[in-house]
Amino acid sequence: MSPSRRSRKTPIPHDTALYRQRYRIELMFARLKDWRRVASRYDRCAHPFLAAITLAAAVIFWLTQ
Repeated sequence: MSPSRRSRKTPIPHDTALYRQRYRIELMFARLKDWRRVASRYDRCAHPFLAAITLAAAVIFWLTQ
């Protein structure tokens, strides 16, 4: 994936490695938002909310391996 299409006459200059890292982080946030508890932020305190994020991230990582 890149910021401009291949058919574009004048490609937009970009740092490929940085763009790839940014895309992976955006993808992780999108996957975390699939978890209803995290997306709607049922936990109002920071500690349980971060625990839910950690648990969701671990399960997502485990399922994609």
